[in-house]
Amino acid sequence: MKPPIPDRAADPVGNAPLVNLPNALTALRVLCVPLLAALLVDDGARGPARDAAAIVFVLASITDLMDGAIARRYGLVTTFGKVADPIADKALTGVALIGLSLMGDLPWWVTALILVREVGVTLLRFWVIEHGVIPASRGGKAKTLAQTVAITMYLADVPLAWWPTASAWAMALAVVLTVATGLDYVVRAVRLRRQPVEIRTNLGVHRDVA
Repeated sequence: MKPPIPDRAADPVGNAPLVNLPNALTALRVLCVPLLAALLVDDGARGPARDAAAIVFVLASITDLMDGAIARRYGLVTTFGKVADPIADKALTGVALIGLSLMGDLPWWVTALILVREVGVTLLRFWVIEHGVIPASRGGKAKTLAQTVAITMYLADVPLAWWPTASAWAMALAVVLTVATGLDYVVRAVRLRRQPVEIRTNLGVHRDVA
């Protein structure tokens, strides 16, 4: 049996201080959101501003990989981290997608579809929070990776003839995974709501004690 995938939303809150490294990384990612927005509106984000926007997005995405892992390993999980982490992730992705669409580089329907999925999953988390927390799936992790790679490719100003086509295919993969994992989350949320407490406990669905 494969071990469960780490999911910061399902981590129990300990007695860790509010000021710690994982929370600092999360706060840094939040601060990257307005910086990214400013770079994307700077003269249409062409030239150095475009490159800087890509770098900021990549560095902020790396902090997303680090904060949860550090918090779990060293027992530094806090309520602030559990709440701020997904907000920072969605804000960063949202600003990048909206900026790309405003510049005409990405169709608005792609941005709308991804943002509706992300907001919808967040609302589903609140809908089932009294029943438990749905663990992250491998598809969800793949979706996040695909979105990060695709957005980075769209932001990067690479002077190669094949780069736009490769970027479009990467975004297409991200869209497919976004839709598929969103539907999967809806199904699992509905099933969780319908299950008695005893069954949820036996299946190992963790309650969110935040």
